[in-house]
Amino acid sequence: MIIRFMQICLLGGIFLSTPLLAADLPLEKLILPPGFSISVYAEVKNARQMTLGNNGTVYVGSRRAGQVYALLNPHNKPAAEKVVVIDQGLTMPSGVTYRDGDLYVADIGNLYRYRDIDKNYDQNPEPELLSDKFPGKTHHGWKFIKFGPDGLLYIPVGGPCNICFSENPIFATITRMDVDSADRAIEIYVGGVRNSVGFDWHPDTGELWFTDNGGDGLGDDFPADELNRVTRKGQHFGYPFFHQGDTADKKFGKNKNSADYIPPAQKLGAHVAALGMTFYTGKMFPENFRNQIIISEHGSWNRSRKAGHVGYRLTLVTLKGNKVVKYEPFITGWLDKQKNKGWGSPAATLVMPDGSLLVADDRANVVYRVTYKKPN
Repeated sequence: MIIRFMQICLLGGIFLSTPLLAADLPLEKLILPPGFSISVYAEVKNARQMTLGNNGTVYVGSRRAGQVYALLNPHNKPAAEKVVVIDQGLTMPSGVTYRDGDLYVADIGNLYRYRDIDKNYDQNPEPELLSDKFPGKTHHGWKFIKFGPDGLLYIPVGGPCNICFSENPIFATITRMDVDSADRAIEIYVGGVRNSVGFDWHPDTGELWFTDNGGDGLGDDFPADELNRVTRKGQHFGYPFFHQGDTADKKFGKNKNSADYIPPAQKLGAHVAALGMTFYTGKMFPENFRNQIIISEHGSWNRSRKAGHVGYRLTLVTLKGNKVVKYEPFITGWLDKQKNKGWGSPAATLVMPDGSLLVADDRANVVYRVTYKKPN
């Protein structure tokens, strides 16, 4: 399948129409449940977190590309009608979220706000610096951000290393901030979180659930990535003292008790690189998806060739009350197992008002749209 269309950028007040390189994506290799379909919604360089604005506009962050985008679709078509670069030259601006007409963007050390973004995304808007108090470490420094039911902005700060203990308490946490306060103080919400790049709140209970990436260099099949549930402020999820909730770290776990830390609600695959997670709240998909968790497993990078790569898929986590009762593949096929190589890496998802699901793929440089129609 060859996808060709134009990227329309506004830089310095001048529209530039630049042809993108042809994308030859083997969408036919993707395996979806009966009734589901997937197509390319937009071609976006290094797409990461997405957030929905007004009039069908989807805002997208990136990591390596250093850009923030607007995907315009005022007529609710199956694919975005135009892609606009809002800003560029940022340092890993992965995290984006939208509230009350404003776009919030987090790069490595800074938090920005773009006022009235729906009105001036195409006018080279000047961001307002809300905070420059986050660490400037690039190791696990890219962000996923989102406003919670309490109106506060939640911002993770990953560990500045693979496995280590930092004297700076902000590392390996999920923080939150009142962006409307005068001082915009950074409050640590929970700790022991090695590197979370995805979280969401349960639609019924309001509890925060998040993914967390396990450590590297400890084996092909250990430790598991985690899906975690927060029940109160101040909880600690084990890093760097325990891996996957039940195995003490050889260096940092000495004289520690696993009962003092919160175990994962579900162990995910080791090295699958679980990133974005979303509670599916739409009405298009079958009922068994309603209020369940969809995880973007970005895919392993350092698993041995003999063991083979894992991840490169979307998974579905089914809950019964607050308990996980099933963890299973949803969409697979981004990994070419014969070549032991991924051609796509899901990074984040976004439920659209019509119930369709957008999937950001920063390897294939696209955003997909997943839809469902009941089979005859």
